[in-house]
Amino acid sequence: MQLHLDRPDYDYYLRSADGSSALVNERRLTRSFVVAPDALIEDWPVRDAGSLGMPELEQILALSPALVLLGTGPRQVFPPAQIMAACLSRGIGLEAMANDSAARTYHVLAGEGRRVVAAFILD
Repeated sequence: MQLHLDRPDYDYYLRSADGSSALVNERRLTRSFVVAPDALIEDWPVRDAGSLGMPELEQILALSPALVLLGTGPRQVFPPAQIMAACLSRGIGLEAMANDSAARTYHVLAGEGRRVVAAFILD
């Protein structure tokens, strides 16, 4: 999925994302990563949504999101129930979706100035 390049007023923007790679600013990423308007965590150690655990979630929560978008690769896969419960108990929304949908949603929400963090699982 290609996104139209419109220079936003935040530091990290997605130009494209699919199941195997993403383009953040001008950098091609081929390993799982986490992005927020003001932060980028490369080489996030998650390889599939089912293996997402609390240590990996804590990396996301450290960025103080109001909403977490979980890009689960080329198709939607839900994370373990305890991960969803951990977000909900903190009042943080968690939405799991395919990477291309997560990229579009991140682009819109970050452009609106919302405190969104997106984590992308790449093959």
